[in-house]
Amino acid sequence: MEPRDGRARARRAPRLLVLALLLGAHPGAQAEVRLSVPSLVEVMKGEPVALNCTPLGTHDHFVLEWFLADRSGVRHRLASAELQGSELQGRVLDSRGRSPPYQLDSRGRLVLTEAQVGDEQNYVCVVRAGAAGTAEATTRLQMFGDPQPHLCPPQIATCNSRNGNPAPQITWYRNGQPLEVPLEVNTEGYMTIRTVREASGLQSLTSTLYLRLHKADRDASFHCSVRYHLPTGQHGRLDSPAFHLTLHYPTERVQFWVGSPSTTEGWVREGDSVQLFCRGDGSPSPEYTFFRLQDKQEDVLKTNLEGNLTLEGVQRGQSGTYGCRVEDYDAADDAELSKTLELRVAYLDPLELSTGEELSLHLGNSTAVNCSVQGLPTPALRWTKDSVPLGTGPTLSLSSITFDAAGTYICEASMPTVPLLSRTQSFRLLVQGPPQLRAEETQPKTEGSWMEGEEVRLVCSARGYPEPKLSWSQLGGSPAEPALQGQGWVSSSLTLKVTSALSRDGVSCEASNPHGKKQHVFHFGSVTPQTAQAGVAVMAVAVSVGLLLLVVAAFYCMRRKGRPGCCRRGEKGTPPAGEPELSHSGSERPEQTGLLMGGASGGARHGSGGFGDEVGKGPVTPWWWDWGVGAGQPLGAQPQTDLSIFSQC
Repeated sequence: MEPRDGRARARRAPRLLVLALLLGAHPGAQAEVRLSVPSLVEVMKGEPVALNCTPLGTHDHFVLEWFLADRSGVRHRLASAELQGSELQGRVLDSRGRSPPYQLDSRGRLVLTEAQVGDEQNYVCVVRAGAAGTAEATTRLQMFGDPQPHLCPPQIATCNSRNGNPAPQITWYRNGQPLEVPLEVNTEGYMTIRTVREASGLQSLTSTLYLRLHKADRDASFHCSVRYHLPTGQHGRLDSPAFHLTLHYPTERVQFWVGSPSTTEGWVREGDSVQLFCRGDGSPSPEYTFFRLQDKQEDVLKTNLEGNLTLEGVQRGQSGTYGCRVEDYDAADDAELSKTLELRVAYLDPLELSTGEELSLHLGNSTAVNCSVQGLPTPALRWTKDSVPLGTGPTLSLSSITFDAAGTYICEASMPTVPLLSRTQSFRLLVQGPPQLRAEETQPKTEGSWMEGEEVRLVCSARGYPEPKLSWSQLGGSPAEPALQGQGWVSSSLTLKVTSALSRDGVSCEASNPHGKKQHVFHFGSVTPQTAQAGVAVMAVAVSVGLLLLVVAAFYCMRRKGRPGCCRRGEKGTPPAGEPELSHSGSERPEQTGLLMGGASGGARHGSGGFGDEVGKGPVTPWWWDWGVGAGQPLGAQPQTDLSIFSQC
């Protein structure tokens, strides 16, 4: 027999099947509504966020609503959307004062354009699908925000004023200028003031300065000033000593350069000691690392705190890229802490000439001399002779040379960008050939002719190579020596007296060397004899002597002025009283005395060549004539001289 339960299930089975068939045949029959909603959505403060609510399955019609559930559990409807056909039509109903307001996109998502702290709530999505039923889900929005550090300015200093009354006023100064700092706390700077009444009844004041310091304050000077009251409305002031702050700040910029002796173009000379300097603007001074880049690899040279690197005796192989790096771990990530530079070593090798130190050529020949050089940067070449520029370039061309071309030629290499780097090389050019001769003649003193016995100086100059030998046809020539005009000339001189024989034969000088010889003859023309002028010379001498004696006699008379009868023709007889008598010889003739005593004959009273023996005989002749020429050389007859004019002198 079949159990009762079995029979009951057998009776219900056809009914369930019929219900299933009826439901399947009904066109509006749907399954239960289910939603896809994340339980937690995270967002950064200020960023946009969209809350998603998606019905699962296929539904011809449904209504979607968003609610804000506050902490008390009360729901506030924010937005609603309805599926009509294939499009979802929706709108925001209440933003509850949020700015910017909520938005609803075409997919039914609730959009918050900028996440805010107040948005951190629970949001409920409700979907009603008619006969399919209703479903809801809750998502929680969590907002994250970066903490903002509150930077308080550091305490700089405290200024105290004790035992004053009434309470004084404290002012802070930076670089001598008052600091305008408020009493309210802020990020840039402020000060605090505290007043204490002492047991004595007097007041003490304390002010503390808080100030955000900057790099520009590393050399700043600070101090405080206390201004207090005095009777009769007067005020006093006290200033504290100034102080400086030691600031610590990271490096922001690095400088790297080549020190002396570099040029403006950045070149250094080979062999010099070169200094590299690196400086960062951080405090305290950071550590510096010097390196050289070779094949893109850093070759560390030195690390120190001074920021200096010295390269002793730098060589051309040390040219390249050098760098400096500041090891400051407090610097900002975007700070440029490394610098590089190009070190360029200039060098100049010795010059080489295509000829030796001496070059010998024959007169009229041509040649070219080359000067080669190696250096960096490319050197410039120029040729000079006796400091006179001849041209530029490596080749010097000499054509149809003369004796003037002989001398020292210099090739000079220089670098305009490295002024102190230069080299020279020279050679001496010797021009061989027969002598060239040049004579210098002395003109006669008297116009038209030479006077016999006059002295003349003759000069001969010559040049050539080998150096010519100079010789004269007369003895007395000086040895050859370099002439004043230079250019290879040598000269010799001969000094002699002109004679009739020289006038007839002349004087010759000759220059000779192994290549030939050359001669020059000096002629004097007519020579005037000297005898015709002898009498004139004697007469001139006699006149000169006579004038001299006349001056002596006049001077003598002036000395004797005032005596009676002095310097005039005297009378025979007794002399005036007080005057000494003249002594007489046995013949009673007065003797000649005074200046003329003895005459020119040394005291003889008689004979030719002296003065006359008697006074007053014959015509009077000037005494100087007789005395001047009476020294054994009478000119004609000897006249008698009247001596009475001197008898009293």
